[in-house]
Amino acid sequence: MRNSILTALFASTAITNIHAASDKPNVIYIIMDDLGYGELGCYGQQKIETPNIDRLRDDGMKFTNHYSGSPVSGPARCVLMTGMHSGHAQIRHNNEMGSRGAVNNHDSMYVHPGLEGQAPLKAGTMTLGRMMQQAGYRTGCFGKWGLGYPGSEGEPLKQGFDRFYGYNCQRQAHTHYPPFLYSDSSRVMLRNKLFNPHYMHLRKDEDPHDASNYSRFYQQDYAHDLIFRELMGFVDSNRQNPFFIMWTTPLPHVSLMAPKEWVDYYVKKFGDEEPYDGRADYAACRYPRATYAAMVSYFDAQVGMLVQKLKDEGLYDNTLIIFTSDNGPTFNGGSDSPWFNSGGPFRSEYGWGKCFLHEGGIRVPHIAVWKGHIKPGSESDHISCFQDVMPTLAEVAGIPSPATDGISYLPVLTGNTSRQRSHDYLYWEYPDPNIGNKAVRMGPWKGIITNINKGNSTMQLYNLDTDLAEQNDVAARHPDIVAKLQAIMEREHTPYNPVK
Repeated sequence: MRNSILTALFASTAITNIHAASDKPNVIYIIMDDLGYGELGCYGQQKIETPNIDRLRDDGMKFTNHYSGSPVSGPARCVLMTGMHSGHAQIRHNNEMGSRGAVNNHDSMYVHPGLEGQAPLKAGTMTLGRMMQQAGYRTGCFGKWGLGYPGSEGEPLKQGFDRFYGYNCQRQAHTHYPPFLYSDSSRVMLRNKLFNPHYMHLRKDEDPHDASNYSRFYQQDYAHDLIFRELMGFVDSNRQNPFFIMWTTPLPHVSLMAPKEWVDYYVKKFGDEEPYDGRADYAACRYPRATYAAMVSYFDAQVGMLVQKLKDEGLYDNTLIIFTSDNGPTFNGGSDSPWFNSGGPFRSEYGWGKCFLHEGGIRVPHIAVWKGHIKPGSESDHISCFQDVMPTLAEVAGIPSPATDGISYLPVLTGNTSRQRSHDYLYWEYPDPNIGNKAVRMGPWKGIITNINKGNSTMQLYNLDTDLAEQNDVAARHPDIVAKLQAIMEREHTPYNPVK
């Protein structure tokens, strides 16, 4: 589909054919927000069109056993950025630090930047950005941060990034027409009015089937146009230097908001549908299914434009691109994960996708492309997780890896599987105040304890070789396996004292 909005932004970009001056490969790590395992065409999606990401899969390797570090944004990013699993990580849940004051009041956050953002990474933390800086890379992060409020030691530029543009705060990213974004450490005001995305409802006298009643929620500056423009500018500025980009888009996280031309395309494809009135949180939306699909396809078009730019600039052959998602599909804000079959082979409704450690909440799509190094059209069932990214990129950059809980999977990427090490197990914990989950995967076995904060301590056990959807609890038949997994849970947990 033609995307005139994005094309217009870059129609005037001068194209030259300049190769990177260093033999170090550029690295672009793309992470979508709440994209389910089954929401790409190359992972079985039938309704949402993702031709450009599917083309990455054709040019590279598809992973079928890749896991996020957590079932929600903040802690998943902490695991990714530090290489420490969620039993050792500094941030283990979305900690808004409510002791600061009215952190959920968007009017107050607008006036007081100190109320924005989440709990910060500690000063001097060895992050992916800092590691790649030390390896000689120019580093940029574009999209959503969520690892330290403005002015804290967790800000991107204090955690290894030379350039940042996007949302510092996850809560601000609940609207895609925000009143401001951040350029490095400073607010950039946009041509958008302030709306609290959790109260963008229709009035009682407004017909929910009349699309014009939603127009006030769609404003002048769609954040992702601006974020993408800055990302492309970073590529322009560093064509002769090795660069590391983290593209941490908030798409397709609700609220449901997408450019009209993309929504119209899917309305025509799906037909009319019932509106979402916003009463169950996040913004009202006239065409919720069409808009959700539009958000994914809009971003897919941006991926295609970035790849084309790399090719035109002569950079594609020397660039490793990794694509993934931060956790499984969501259940709120008008989204309809079951209708899209967002989890693919995994259940995706509430209790099984985002916020939970079932497969639908943490197993994510993962694609890697690197011409001349990764075999096109290849596929791997190697079990890997976010904590493996840091040692993998260290090996790519030719430097020793910092201490992590991860294992480099570069041998799998490059076809040297005979020297690939494997995890004996993977461990997760998610100490959400309302739920509380722990899980271990050991070979085919998956042990999970849910509702810990409601007093539950009983482990469910599943054999993923025969039960991907985790429907048949076999704990009673395998007490020896249960005991081993419980011991791992106890051993891998370290005390967690979050900043209040």
